[in-house]
Amino acid sequence: MSEYDEIVDQQRLLLEAEEWAKGIKTLHTHSLKSMYYDDRPEDTDIGPVTDREYNSGIVERYRDGKLIHTFGTPLTGADLVQEYRRNS
Repeated sequence: MSEYDEIVDQQRLLLEAEEWAKGIKTLHTHSLKSMYYDDRPEDTDIGPVTDREYNSGIVERYRDGKLIHTFGTPLTGADLVQEYRRNS
């Protein structure tokens, strides 16, 4: 076994997790003001929005196909790998 096998395996896992993070976890269109991540309830005053929650932990909010806000901070590094392992 090479002395670099563990490092290579960790990097492979990180690359897999980074690709997984781009995937959509949930997608919903709504007019609710009570989403757990929502600190902008006024967004739904003029009609429904579409929220895309990604595996990375961020939520992008769209209205009429245009991005109007991003909630959260994406997971990175060891935190991302841990979430990837937990969900795959």
